[in-house]
Amino acid sequence: MELTPGGRADATGGRYAPESHPEIARWIDGWGGTPDHVAFLTYHTTAGQWLAFSRVLRPEFVRARGCVIWESAYTPDNFEEWFRHLGGDVVRVEATLNRFVIGDHVTADDTADGNAVLREVADTVAMCWAAGLRTAFPAREFDVRVRDTDDGPVVGFTSVPGGTRDGDGLSR
Repeated sequence: MELTPGGRADATGGRYAPESHPEIARWIDGWGGTPDHVAFLTYHTTAGQWLAFSRVLRPEFVRARGCVIWESAYTPDNFEEWFRHLGGDVVRVEATLNRFVIGDHVTADDTADGNAVLREVADTVAMCWAAGLRTAFPAREFDVRVRDTDDGPVVGFTSVPGGTRDGDGLSR
């Protein structure tokens, strides 16, 4: 995807340029010189914030009863309740639990720009999760996607039934 000349995403799927976000643009304008979004993060983000964000982008995954569950969505009791309620259907259990509602964690104005920010974050998380799942489970295929909902973009993933490479991918 490419940025539009104005730095904002366009209807053809261009990416939202961080430097065009008002918070970052104000900081850059007040700084002088040639700072960018990386400099913005350098001056506004602690090591703990970087670490927490890196774990969102590259999470751990829990294996349970043939399911792969995002670590932040997994608790044994809740998993078992959903597993029973959904009759052990791996894809339905994963679809129920592996959901990250971006707007619940990223505050953005309810405007076109705010929605573009949420979508950019969601697309990035989905891309990183897909790579992380391929690395953690090389013999298993996953469907990682961003869905647009009334709550904004939601990142989620499920196993692809029968989607394995070099083995069943389920017995790990």
